[in-house]
Amino acid sequence: MPYYQRLGSIPPKRHTAHRVSPGYKGEGLYYEEVVTTQGFSRAYSIVYHLKPPTRVKSVEPAGRIKVETVADLPLRHVHTKSGAMPAKGDPVTGRVPLFANADVVMSRCRPSEPQAELFRNVSADEIVFVHRGSGRLITMFGIVPIRPFDYVVIPRTTTYQLEFDAGSKPDLLVIEAVGNLGFPPRYLNPDGQFRMGAPFAERDLLGPRETNVIDREHDTPILIKDGERLTRYVMANHPFDVVGWDGMVYPFTFNADDFEPITGTVHQPPPIHQTFETNGFVVCTFAPRMLDTHPDAIKVPYAHSNVESDEVLYYVRGKFGSRRGVEEGSFTLHPRGIPHGPHPGTIVASREMTRTDELAVMVDTFRPLGVTRQAVEMDDPSYPRSWLD
Repeated sequence: MPYYQRLGSIPPKRHTAHRVSPGYKGEGLYYEEVVTTQGFSRAYSIVYHLKPPTRVKSVEPAGRIKVETVADLPLRHVHTKSGAMPAKGDPVTGRVPLFANADVVMSRCRPSEPQAELFRNVSADEIVFVHRGSGRLITMFGIVPIRPFDYVVIPRTTTYQLEFDAGSKPDLLVIEAVGNLGFPPRYLNPDGQFRMGAPFAERDLLGPRETNVIDREHDTPILIKDGERLTRYVMANHPFDVVGWDGMVYPFTFNADDFEPITGTVHQPPPIHQTFETNGFVVCTFAPRMLDTHPDAIKVPYAHSNVESDEVLYYVRGKFGSRRGVEEGSFTLHPRGIPHGPHPGTIVASREMTRTDELAVMVDTFRPLGVTRQAVEMDDPSYPRSWLD
């Protein structure tokens, strides 16, 4: 989780009366809400509302979102070209699931409309990677500006609205994490601070900078996702009526261009690119960087077998030195048990290179991934044979 932050008006001591300004209608107190992770065992935040956060007027089912994977697909490498996927829906309804297992769902989203209603994912932390687009994430914690190549990290149970600037044509990768999302422990010192050798630090994590108090007494629907189930709650007032909060659970952004790559004299293994992790998968950032400096270094990844993980790469920007035929918006899935490596000709072509401009997001899962029908519809069936001379 990110570091401790405090915004707006809070009382000197938690779980004590926080009295409102004289003249404000109501019971004379702001209403405390505690947002926790892993029960009450891990990071938490405490927020203070103008009105109780429990004022539900109605509840109704809103359908289901089924992620269906192709059962009879053989074990093979997959190349899904999503760059030309048509725009549809909004930042929530326009999500197209491509790869999934019990720990993660990876979706593409190219919304054509503004977000229609507030949304809350109660069973997964979300990473919304902004391939294109700029705007803001609006939550009860405040407003978080977003820009291209941001990882927008949204803790589970955070009610939010993604609002994009007019004409920005947002293009998104959405990663839903069933396990609690965090940073690699090896990046942190015993005091919880990022180590000085880590590839990013606290200054690179940008959370809300000011509160955004919305005091409106009117019916406000919230679409809630709980696994596959959707429910629509209608609240008696707008839930973003928070005057202050503090803690370590809140949405934030980290921009991929702020990742500080670790390099060596010879090729370094993928864990040096790690950015986030859960108990079911890791997320890595392949950022522009200097290449290996040994005079005989092979500057593209060596062939390797993913013995205990499935590897998904999402290609964002630049030319990826070890691959032919991929493009912006491509996904490659290299599953467990099948070796993969640089395409023919790329080893020799890399010998004179000193730097790469590639930007890609990698998700390595510890359980096998399923491939959805939508992913197969955009698949390049010749990809498994692309290593032939």
